[in-house]
Amino acid sequence: MAIKNPIQPAVRAHTARILTHPGAFTVRVLKAFRANQGLLLAGAVAYYTLLSLIPLLILVVIGLSQLVDETRLLSTMTEYLEFVAPGQAAALVEGLRIFLNESTSIGLVLSFTMLVSSALAFTVLENAMSVIFMHRVVVRRRRFIVSALLPYFFIMLLGAGLLVVTLVSARLEQFGTGEIVLFGVWHSLEATSKYLLYSMGIVGEILMLTAIYLVMPVGRPSYKRALIGGMSATLLWEVTRHILTWYYGTISQIKVVYGAFTTAIVVLISVEFAAIVLLLGAQVIAEYERMLKEPVDLPPIPLTTA
Repeated sequence: MAIKNPIQPAVRAHTARILTHPGAFTVRVLKAFRANQGLLLAGAVAYYTLLSLIPLLILVVIGLSQLVDETRLLSTMTEYLEFVAPGQAAALVEGLRIFLNESTSIGLVLSFTMLVSSALAFTVLENAMSVIFMHRVVVRRRRFIVSALLPYFFIMLLGAGLLVVTLVSARLEQFGTGEIVLFGVWHSLEATSKYLLYSMGIVGEILMLTAIYLVMPVGRPSYKRALIGGMSATLLWEVTRHILTWYYGTISQIKVVYGAFTTAIVVLISVEFAAIVLLLGAQVIAEYERMLKEPVDLPPIPLTTA
């Protein structure tokens, strides 16, 4: 006699509950996020991200400028930093450009300091993930050496991703200068090129968030759940990012209030919202995993002959 595995029907039943009652699941996620002090965790992640951002960008540009043109690299970075700091990417890259032009050489001590500083955000993010995925931490803990090396893995991953995006975006911009004939009328490919560049940024955002949800939390990774979290966080962040861009460009009086500190304050606020979205995506995965452990009414398991 062979008995069918009841795990898959249980997964389908819980998934059906979420799809049938998305509002109830959303409320559950928000309650758990509040119980985990999610806003406090996001504030810590945002603060250390602000400290790590410039050293990280400097290291990435210095490393990749040996492979691609620095001007091309900074142009690509300006475009895709808009996904992280809407409205302030140009100011960040301009400050980075000034530092690179004025610094004749970077000593060993400064290089080590920037390397450590650039890893702070990932370290704090890992600790925040541990709070959200506490049900995994209780079962299994991560080795110290793995936690120590994990931030540098993501730094290399970011560098590799930026290199690929720089090379591909250069090709797409060349593609955008061309024209095609459609029904006897010449049409520019510039709009198509911009759409492809934006789509590439969205795909890269999903892949990066999926990698974070896959590797950062302790425990056995699940590709499907990490992808669900990555897509959910990307959708939520794109909505938030466009709202922030509209707010800063229309009704915000932040320049009047903060003056010379405007860029730092705007970046901090943007990163704060990004951290909230990132941790909310993790909370979605965590609550889904907790839900799978709850009992669910299933039909009787049929018995089949081997």
